[in-house]
Amino acid sequence: MDKQTQATSNDMGPLAADARALMAATADVAGEKVGEARKRLAAALERGKEIYGRVRAKAVEGVEATDEVVHEHPYQAIGIAFGVGLLIGYLVARRGSHNGD
Repeated sequence: MDKQTQATSNDMGPLAADARALMAATADVAGEKVGEARKRLAAALERGKEIYGRVRAKAVEGVEATDEVVHEHPYQAIGIAFGVGLLIGYLVARRGSHNGD
């Protein structure tokens, strides 16, 4: 799993826990508006879990596919990485020279 996916995963846990805590804290609060808000929050949590599951599955599929391609064509992968590195280095160096550095 890449760093961005892991960071998102780390952010989702506390967010879901906070939402569950809010639902528990308002469980004994009466009122139609509070009840409706609790229902919307519960539905949003459920949708969030479903979306997170799909995104995570897609990320894992992408990582596995990339891993397979790199293992099938290691020299091409190294060449592409080298070329991309050169391009990025060139662009960064060029940008630095335009800024008067």
